[in-house]
Amino acid sequence: MSGPAASVSIVTQTTVRPESADAFARWQGDTSAVVATFPGFIEQRLMPPHPPLQVDWVILQRFDSLDHARHWLASPERQSRIEGAAPMLVGRDDVHIVTDAASAARTAPVSAVISTRVKPGMEAEYLRWEQKVAAAQSKAPGLQGYRFEPAVPGVQEDFVAILRFDSDANLQAWLDSPARKALIEEAAPLTAEFHTRTVQSGFEQWFRDTTPEGAPPPPAWKMNMIVLLTLYPTVFLWGLLIGTPLLLQVLKLDFPVALFIGNVVSVLITSRLVPWAANRMRWWLAPAKEGRAAVDLQGAGLLVAVYAVLILVFWKVL
Repeated sequence: MSGPAASVSIVTQTTVRPESADAFARWQGDTSAVVATFPGFIEQRLMPPHPPLQVDWVILQRFDSLDHARHWLASPERQSRIEGAAPMLVGRDDVHIVTDAASAARTAPVSAVISTRVKPGMEAEYLRWEQKVAAAQSKAPGLQGYRFEPAVPGVQEDFVAILRFDSDANLQAWLDSPARKALIEEAAPLTAEFHTRTVQSGFEQWFRDTTPEGAPPPPAWKMNMIVLLTLYPTVFLWGLLIGTPLLLQVLKLDFPVALFIGNVVSVLITSRLVPWAANRMRWWLAPAKEGRAAVDLQGAGLLVAVYAVLILVFWKVL
């Protein structure tokens, strides 16, 4: 049974030319009438800028399912509306697909950064092509959002697109898809250079061995707890045994220098310890759906208990 907790929101941030603010508000009103006719639409909210805290316009469109949200994103009606707004906009186009359930709130673990050098005089045609790509990729499984940064002459010569996916497998599936390859070939006459690189975010790279192939990484809060489990004793013991007695007292290094060295060593050690700890907590990081809530509570309780023991032991040492 679906409800509000299962809904999906499309959150769009865009920068509007100051002189076009009123026209953009009217345009958005007309757009709301169009999106309201689409299956699964629940509501739309428009949040004008409030400098200096919020400089962009933010549009939130809520649907009852991910399929319905993607249907709107890829629709010809939406693309037509975007083309009509283009003269009023400047700068980036940033779109996020957000599952409203609290349990799904996490950042995308993998992104692709695509930079394109467009041939002189082809910019307008390339922007039209980019809208076609945005519509096609909105259907890709695992897409969590995208950002498009136009070129700025004299500052940034390339057009940059950033795609965010929930897993390596889903990102690679889109990058290798026949639909995308056909679009890339279509853009070849417009572009001089084209580069794609994949970027991992957060601590996901340390948890790959605990995650089934193609599955999303563990929730961010679980990864953070594992990292804290290994980082806290590493930092404490380094400072107690090496940082203070050797770097500060014997070598007489300045504190910022000693701290930097300690941070470098701590990251290197933690990168080794986290996979070791994660493998021993695999039962908690990737539990079966049945009884998941109980397993989550047991694992979190265990780690909190270990934290308490570490604090007590180190307290006695000092």
